[in-house]
Amino acid sequence: MDLRFTPEELAFRDEVRTFFHENLPESIRTKLVEGKKLAKDDIVTWQRILNKKGWAVANWPVEWGGTGWTPVQQYIFQEELQLTPAPQPLGFGVTMVGPVMIAFGSETQKKHFLPRIANLEDWWCQGFSEPGSGSDLASLRTAAKRDGDHYIVNGQKTWTTLAQHADWIFCLVRTDPQAKKQEGISFLLIDMKTPGITVRPIITIEGGHEVNEVFFDDVNVPVENLVGQENKGWDYAKYLLGRERTGIARVGLSKERIRRIKELAALERDGERPLIEDERFREKLAAVEVELKALEMTQLRVVAAERHRTDNRPDPASSILKIKGSEIQQATTELLMEVVGPYALPYQPEREDDDRWNEPPIGPEWAGPIAPTYFNWRKTTIYGGTNEIQKNIVAKAILGL
Repeated sequence: MDLRFTPEELAFRDEVRTFFHENLPESIRTKLVEGKKLAKDDIVTWQRILNKKGWAVANWPVEWGGTGWTPVQQYIFQEELQLTPAPQPLGFGVTMVGPVMIAFGSETQKKHFLPRIANLEDWWCQGFSEPGSGSDLASLRTAAKRDGDHYIVNGQKTWTTLAQHADWIFCLVRTDPQAKKQEGISFLLIDMKTPGITVRPIITIEGGHEVNEVFFDDVNVPVENLVGQENKGWDYAKYLLGRERTGIARVGLSKERIRRIKELAALERDGERPLIEDERFREKLAAVEVELKALEMTQLRVVAAERHRTDNRPDPASSILKIKGSEIQQATTELLMEVVGPYALPYQPEREDDDRWNEPPIGPEWAGPIAPTYFNWRKTTIYGGTNEIQKNIVAKAILGL
């Protein structure tokens, strides 16, 4: 298997790289380089720039605004996006609910929602996890009872990322309580402005507001917002999650973070020699780089194999990418914590309205976001299906155990 890029693919990489550097607002790039949080407007601005170019939904079929790129071009695009670094198009719409609608939705749903997803006119969030139903997602209890031309939805979702911004939520709901766990679930699209929906923030360990609880109390949802067939939602969820895990490897993101680690480790700290001169630190950094190169080769093999796939089922190898990719992402944040040293004290400028956090940064300005990033990225081995669950998938689907 030849994993080298062809001259045409290298030319495509140059085209993508040039466009990103010429069109990404520098203020957005600087935030990402420095590990600061993006505002909603930053993500909307960049996705609309991509959409004007025709690149916002590169992974979709051409008839719905996609590019028709090969799997290798898709890989190059994602890597360059992360290396620039530039924001990802909003994944809940572009990577998750959009492809599910294309594969299983009605023509009415496609014509109405897909252009709005591409231009980020609708901000979507994901309603899957519930209290007690995370890794065992099929045990979810949020219920949707059919009442004429509506469903009445009651229940709770949790860890709902960016629901505070959302216009719509796609939900797994139980429509047949008598069926086996996986067979009584449906996939619903719910307008977040519908009466009976309450969004309550969850403040995470680093002090940020990224995730939420969402409560449904007698929420009326038109039957036309059902995706596909009733009680087939589990199949659609598996379709969605397989694609989420493929992209979660984030090889380009880890490469960019290693570049940042080397840059900061080369700085002098209070008269001490730069950390990059410490042999033990260089050994740890080199070990992560070796692991990342192995992950990159694995992802390229998966990409190469996609050329020959004839079905729509997710590749079980995506679980390997999720496991190793998330572990490497966490390892890079640990190296950054070692670089920042005693300056890793809590400072969150986004929460300066709260007197508990209204303190000046400790040390240099670049040090501020590193500890919050470290704590926030403890989640990567959990979301998208915990790594323990992914190992079970690998054992069953690949090793045949």
